[in-house]
Amino acid sequence: MISVRWGVLAVALTSGCLADTTPVHDAGLGAAPADAAIVDVGDVPLDAGGAPDAPPLLDAGDFAECGNGELEPGERCDDGNTSELDACANDCTPAAPFYAFDQIVSAVLERYDIAGATVAVTKDERLVLKRAYGLADRSDNRVMKRRDRMRIASLSKTITAVAILRMVEDGRLALSDRAFELLDDAQPPVGQDRDARLAQITIEHLLHHAGGWDRNASGDPMFRSRVISSALGIDGPASAADTLTYMLGQPLDFDPGTAYAYSNFGYLILGRVIEKVSGQSYEAFVHNEVLAPIGVHDMELGRSLAEDQPEDEVTYHLYEGARDGVSVFPQHSDRVKRPYGGWHHEAMDAHGGWIAHSEDLVRFLTAVDGRMDRVDLLDAQTTAKMVERPAMERWSGRAWYYAMGWSVRPTRNSANWWHMGSLPGTSTLFLRSHHGFTWAVLTNGRTADGNDFLNALDGALWSAVESVNDWPEYDLFAD
Repeated sequence: MISVRWGVLAVALTSGCLADTTPVHDAGLGAAPADAAIVDVGDVPLDAGGAPDAPPLLDAGDFAECGNGELEPGERCDDGNTSELDACANDCTPAAPFYAFDQIVSAVLERYDIAGATVAVTKDERLVLKRAYGLADRSDNRVMKRRDRMRIASLSKTITAVAILRMVEDGRLALSDRAFELLDDAQPPVGQDRDARLAQITIEHLLHHAGGWDRNASGDPMFRSRVISSALGIDGPASAADTLTYMLGQPLDFDPGTAYAYSNFGYLILGRVIEKVSGQSYEAFVHNEVLAPIGVHDMELGRSLAEDQPEDEVTYHLYEGARDGVSVFPQHSDRVKRPYGGWHHEAMDAHGGWIAHSEDLVRFLTAVDGRMDRVDLLDAQTTAKMVERPAMERWSGRAWYYAMGWSVRPTRNSANWWHMGSLPGTSTLFLRSHHGFTWAVLTNGRTADGNDFLNALDGALWSAVESVNDWPEYDLFAD
């Protein structure tokens, strides 16, 4: 008998076979040689994987005063400061409830040779834990800090979906609107005709990954910058607008609304819809209408090249043996580490472009979780629509499904909502659980088999949360 963990990657057994699975990663087929590990591995794993044995749980006792230099009940160590850079950083906050948590997360990072991570957890919409593990940069031994920022990859899709639903709720947009009636100035390359079915694509189709593009059949244009630049006769790298122009000259892979196929490009289009309808850039609209109202001010769109990145952004590490790639930037003739020019990160804005720290991500999660201890960005009706099962044969009777920017698995009179992200050099996930938690974990590494690590990371987070038997009552959002 197979034991199925209640982790976010668990899927049902149907007629003795795995239920239909879905790609969960950003990377596109055909974009690079297989050794680059940009290509999706394929099936979603059945189980969350075995978590390392946890040390005995500790009695939290009275919460100690962290940083006073005295070893008190509930503390593992206290060296007289609350610096994030010393050996006591994760043992004095207070540490007693979270010692097993730290051991479990650290073990999975070590097992998969991931340089570092940040984790934030909320319980009942209170921020109860924020942690940093390992190194932000191995080359100079720079310790990871809790507020170091990282690429969040496809977690960006959830943010884009919420931005779209804000516009729907405000009456500026309808889910039934035809995307290319709104984008009426977008044209295919000179001399090429549109697929007539493009006119049928709605906003709802794009949110559900049902627009008609199947990267398993025709590749992912978001990782074909050099191909697109060559076809359009431009220097490159191909921008989001260039990618849209190129794709308007390509045929669809299926009729819109008839199938599910995970599509980065579909969410790129949603970003252009936001810009057209709002009159603002995608980034400005999301800042003004989604992030700033909930107190998130540190998120921004990431950049491809190391020299253009902010000081608090981590270094992205590849697995042992990963080969360099050809840069999409024509001024860089030498081969490059793939996280630094192997794709045009700026063009990925609405589907994979944001950088953030984990604390801001759980702040976002508590503002869209459908629980009203904190004021939500969306009303109850819109939130229910956001996580509703699509009326599509693919998802009929399945244990889980892809809604609008979320994977959803109903359980115990509620549901787990989650998304994952993966690019060379980063693996990410965030989750709203059925039992009152949210968590976000960002890492600056990815293995050759990205699915394998994300599966184990998911299992580790569930085990780590379950290891805590005395959650504190404080709220670190108030700090």
